[in-house]
Amino acid sequence: MKKIIIGSRGSKLALLYAHKAKKSLLSNTSLVADEIQIKEIVTRGDQVQDKRLSEVGGKGLFSKNIEQELLDNKIDIAVHALKDMPALETDGLTTNCFLERNDPREVLITKNNKKIGELNSDAIVGTSSYRREFQIKKIRNDLESKLIRGNVDTRIRKLDEGQYDAIMLSYAGLDALSFNTRISQIFSVSEILPSAGQGIIALQCRSDDQEIKTTLDKINDHHTKLRALTERNVLKVLDGDCETAIGVHSIIEGDKITLEAELFSLDGTQRFYEKKSSNILNCEKLGIEVGKILKEKSKDSYKKK
Repeated sequence: MKKIIIGSRGSKLALLYAHKAKKSLLSNTSLVADEIQIKEIVTRGDQVQDKRLSEVGGKGLFSKNIEQELLDNKIDIAVHALKDMPALETDGLTTNCFLERNDPREVLITKNNKKIGELNSDAIVGTSSYRREFQIKKIRNDLESKLIRGNVDTRIRKLDEGQYDAIMLSYAGLDALSFNTRISQIFSVSEILPSAGQGIIALQCRSDDQEIKTTLDKINDHHTKLRALTERNVLKVLDGDCETAIGVHSIIEGDKITLEAELFSLDGTQRFYEKKSSNILNCEKLGIEVGKILKEKSKDSYKKK
């Protein structure tokens, strides 16, 4: 086999995920280190730091450039944070390999290590997500949400500079970057439902590259794959994008998968919730079913007309 090139965003966190993928390949295949190369790719999402993703092209801003390198045969495997990928697959590509899921929970980082209940009224919480903004309002409607963009260390620096009183981030990213000591509060998934696929590293390749697909099969985590496909099916039914405020999470216990999801109206004033279980053999149908129920309950109030 020729040298395998893994494409990744150039952020510290993305490169950590790329190296994790490389390490997994080295541990589970006959490949040696010199046969796997990591290539940094600048994405539009990294270049635009002062606007919501929905204003400048949506989730695809973090994946489009990398996917184009795949399509152009400049890389063989793309590494993505699954939650940053659009719900629908790009023609000619397949995302069917997932590393074992990291902790999907949400965390709060504050000045003076305060928990959310201890923040002053009108405290400013930094988030780039409508989902997080509406979830915070559900817990405390007297807090103010303000847009924050940038990598994890950039967001923490903005907090330390006093631009925000608190910021919300995913536990997985902080843990990977060893920022655990900065965490003020960890929310259980029952308190705050994470984004679909949060904590999952997804590996994408060309649909017709059978050699790479066979190689990726050796590092695919079965339960994570089932959870990823189930959660993303909810998004597919809802045609979810960056402006869709939706939390989705699943757990597997034995041969049963339980899926819960919440969807907010465009203005965040209405919340629609569903929780269902099924045998893991029917997991993808479960995602579609829950998506359809939320779509019916919401009467499309989550989408712009």
